[in-house]
Amino acid sequence: MQSRLLNYFLGVVEQRNISAAAATLNISQPALTRSIRQLEQMVGTTLFERLPTGVTLTRQGEILARRAKLMQLEYRHALAEIEALEKGLAGTLQIGAGPVWIASLLPSVVASFHTQFPTVKVRMTSGVIDTLVPALLAGDIDILCATLDFPSHPEIVKEPLLGMKHAVLARESHPLAGRGVATAQDLARHPWLVLTDDQVGTGRIGHYFAANNIEPPTIAVETTAMGMIKILKEGNFLAHFPERMLTDAEKFGIVDIPHEGAFWEADAGIAWRRADRPPRALESFKAIVRASLSS
Repeated sequence: MQSRLLNYFLGVVEQRNISAAAATLNISQPALTRSIRQLEQMVGTTLFERLPTGVTLTRQGEILARRAKLMQLEYRHALAEIEALEKGLAGTLQIGAGPVWIASLLPSVVASFHTQFPTVKVRMTSGVIDTLVPALLAGDIDILCATLDFPSHPEIVKEPLLGMKHAVLARESHPLAGRGVATAQDLARHPWLVLTDDQVGTGRIGHYFAANNIEPPTIAVETTAMGMIKILKEGNFLAHFPERMLTDAEKFGIVDIPHEGAFWEADAGIAWRRADRPPRALESFKAIVRASLSS
């Protein structure tokens, strides 16, 4: 149904007179009459009763008038929402982030962003490279904050912002804690915890031991970042986490296990989908992240 016909219809409803409505709508009376007849043909019923002094709505016309007014109101609301979104003043910014970003790097960034854009909702999703990259490509998140150690893609822009080095962690009473530098053989003798669906992170464990000509250790548990901390605290497991999380981990009695060789070092930063006109809110969030990490 054409919105023009509904606008003409509502003009007649308001004026209750074809001639007065035509003047208000700035069209000829015959043209308005034809439009009303066209609308009546489309809905399959008479909308107005013709009176000597003008027109009045039929019961069917009253139903259409009520709904058409709601449609017109929703249309105006949609235009206002679109305008606000274009200006970066509304909508939802969907952020996908790795554990270290959620725990320590993004809280102040999100607070600063909210101060600048209080009407933009922020939705944060924790994940790993194997879940976040597909989510970014699918449009489920607007920006990815994580290690950028994944294959380049023509639709994704990567921006490295800092180096991320991983440490091996265990509880304070672990057999390897406080014993100096652990060898690769030492690390291989103990069960490991990994993040759920983190094929990249699990692969890094295999790469480390393969580089030392040792069979990879047993992966005992897949869990969340917080679950990993809790399980490490209860048993003699090992896990690898960014060094930036050591301070938080130590509060739970989790310590660094010095070891020979580098375990995993990679660039970390932000990534987003290429776009000719990126939303203002997204551009501002990226700027706040850059400023936060450079300070």
